[in-house]
Amino acid sequence: MRAKEETRVYESNAQIKLGWLFVWKEMIRELVNSRELIWRLFLRDFLAKYKQSLLGVIWAIIMPLLMMGSFLLLNKAGVINIAKTEVPYPVFALLGLCIWQLFATGLTACTNSILGGGSMVVKINFPKEALVIASLAQSVFDFLVRIGLLAAAFVIYKTAPSWASLFLPFTLLPLILLTLALGLLFSLFNALMRDTANIVTLLTTFLLFLTPVLYPAPVNGFFANVFVLNPLSVLVCGNRDLVLFGYIKEPLQFWLVSFASLIIFLLSWRAFHLVESRMAERV
Repeated sequence: MRAKEETRVYESNAQIKLGWLFVWKEMIRELVNSRELIWRLFLRDFLAKYKQSLLGVIWAIIMPLLMMGSFLLLNKAGVINIAKTEVPYPVFALLGLCIWQLFATGLTACTNSILGGGSMVVKINFPKEALVIASLAQSVFDFLVRIGLLAAAFVIYKTAPSWASLFLPFTLLPLILLTLALGLLFSLFNALMRDTANIVTLLTTFLLFLTPVLYPAPVNGFFANVFVLNPLSVLVCGNRDLVLFGYIKEPLQFWLVSFASLIIFLLSWRAFHLVESRMAERV
């Protein structure tokens, strides 16, 4: 007599029934099993974004160029005073913007991911973090497109990146984890309050000017202390230093912020998973 095969049915609140020691194993298993779904969601978002688009992926590089050009014009007009950079300013600014846009566009996309899922969230039972991760993957793709623009800037201004740039995928992980952590939380808030997405857009715009993305970080004064307390400053400057100079100027701060990003991600993922079963009621 053939043994009865066990059929495993996904339950969004299954982790509540497990002990604490088994929760993380279950969460990781669900995420690994959702890898094909994440890929298909990424393809769906990619095709929807660039379908019938005149410029296509070129839109990914237009915004950094406009922002850098605006700062250059304001600097030449004397409206702002950008301190001298150790490399040509376009290279310095574009590199900072590439790293920053990975966070800013990723956070915005993650925030809208659950609502963007529409009827899928209500009618289909699946790990909802797949929607958030797929949205972040779109921002990672845009980042890779901007790398081409950055490479062109290095050639035009006859500047060579450091060999340590090979480690950039690893040093970018803390920024990606922080983006995903905040994206998981804000996607939940956006399901409860629809204006959360607008708040996130305003927040990222405000943080852009409080983070040394388009200008060197001051070494003394009030804003120097502000930048030390801003984890995004540490992550952006650390990755930019690695590419330009081959080392991170403030390694202790960078690794402390990296560890904090990992902890925040784990807590956010756990909180997201706990309320996942009630998500369909709010969308």
